[in-house]
Amino acid sequence: MQVLQLSFKPKAVSKKLLNALNPRTREVIMKRYGLQDPDRKTLESIGKEYGITRERVRQIENFAIATIRKSDDYKENLHIFEELATIVKKLGSLVPEDVLMQSLSNDKVVHNHMNFYMSVSDRFKRFKEDDNFNHRWSIDDALTSHVHNALHDLHKSLDKDDLLKEEEVITRFLGSLIEISEEYKSNREIIDRYLKLSKIISKNPLNEWGHVSSSSVKARGIKDYAYLILRKNGVPMHFRDVAHTINKTFNKNAHVATCHNELIKDDRFVLVGRGMYGLKVWGQAGGTVKDLISKVINDNGPKMKKEDIVSKVLELRDVKENTVVVNLNNPKLFKKLPNNLYTNL
Repeated sequence: MQVLQLSFKPKAVSKKLLNALNPRTREVIMKRYGLQDPDRKTLESIGKEYGITRERVRQIENFAIATIRKSDDYKENLHIFEELATIVKKLGSLVPEDVLMQSLSNDKVVHNHMNFYMSVSDRFKRFKEDDNFNHRWSIDDALTSHVHNALHDLHKSLDKDDLLKEEEVITRFLGSLIEISEEYKSNREIIDRYLKLSKIISKNPLNEWGHVSSSSVKARGIKDYAYLILRKNGVPMHFRDVAHTINKTFNKNAHVATCHNELIKDDRFVLVGRGMYGLKVWGQAGGTVKDLISKVINDNGPKMKKEDIVSKVLELRDVKENTVVVNLNNPKLFKKLPNNLYTNL
């Protein structure tokens, strides 16, 4: 993400704003917001350090913010907060915290300073991470509520096992975003940022969207990448080709033997030929052509006509008709009876 150029030096501005505080309060704020160290201290850890309760630390923090807002240095630096508000508005007026910070700087300590500024100013509102959404900053309460509701609608519209193309997800989302400006609705980058607010849904490396709990979205190993490859391909593949395609598509080091072992163990995959695998959801039956013929006769027999056997096998597997006939006419595998009937040995 491209980093925006700021007109001010964050650490210098923070130093001015902190002048309004006494030394101890200044230390608490610097620790609480991580103005010197990338790691922000918790209320509890600061309380233990000073021998006070976490609630007392919270009171000190609130008092410090109120004091800074009344100071001359705060009034002299109002343009800083206006600049940040303009940036947030440009990004959509509601922005995931990580996206906003990455657009401002690559320095984690600078991120902390930005967080400090927006906490001091009443122009910004921070929404904490919850079950549905990630941490986010807003400058427009009405828009925020509308986007939240639209995302809730999108969450409800997706079943646990759904996997949708990105354009379909965006179309559904925009269908609920009826109260925001056309400027935002027509901006794909802003819509993408709104979608990144969600903790319920996400997209996989192939830009397909679904629930984050799905292994098709959050791939956790070679078997999940293999599933995505076969699903995209739409027809059975040899395990060697699956491994090579994983390496090429996802830049993963998928060994052929490992890939084969994962496909064998996972019941999402079906062996449909020598080293060839398909997906169970395609409705294909596993085993060799001989196994399929035997299954068809067992399920519909005990005696069947050749054309009926061939027809049933072709429903289970995409193979050549002649391959079925050759196997069926092998006397070591099946017994031919009068009237063009066949049975298992």
